[in-house]
Amino acid sequence: MKGLFIVLEGIDGCGKSTQVNHLSHWLPNSGIMPKESSLHITREPGGTVLGASLRELLLNDKQEKSPDPLTELLLYAADRAQHINQLIRPLLKNGDWVISDRFSGSTLAYQGFGRGLDFDIIKDLEKIATKGLKPDLTILLNLSVKESIKRREAKTKDRIEAEGKLFLEKVSSGFSKIASEEGWVTISAEESPSEVSHKIEKEITHFMEK
Repeated sequence: MKGLFIVLEGIDGCGKSTQVNHLSHWLPNSGIMPKESSLHITREPGGTVLGASLRELLLNDKQEKSPDPLTELLLYAADRAQHINQLIRPLLKNGDWVISDRFSGSTLAYQGFGRGLDFDIIKDLEKIATKGLKPDLTILLNLSVKESIKRREAKTKDRIEAEGKLFLEKVSSGFSKIASEEGWVTISAEESPSEVSHKIEKEITHFMEK
């Protein structure tokens, strides 16, 4: 028996955390999940104990602690390998469901389109880290860069969030291109959280009815 792996992607401020939290309550009571399956919520980076340490390194906003772009990419790959081997793959093998806030699509969008790192290197590292594991369903919460910046004005920015508008525009464009090429479900995140939740519910229900 194999579980189901769902990933939510999108630029900062798109509401992934809010929607992951909603799904954590809705899915177990939706009648969609098999009764013998459990639901597990995780994130990247930081889905494991080792990952939590890597997350602190990756998102620390102090310049003297910032990794260079290639080191950053390697740290994300290390986090993903640990995440998959320790957590995701065993849960799926057990028949459980996993929802992750970000996965490999974010690396391609942020480090590839945003940082301008070689796509071939990124994809080679993804193959090594994932060993072929891919989400069953990826949902992109599509938000304009203008709205992203507006939503995060009063919040303390981590190192990635502080990169600025031009960087975020590259990442946003990257997400749209990846979503189109990979067949992701795209949902506008410009609407109210409840409306976005409703659309996500419909997409997951439709996916399970195929």
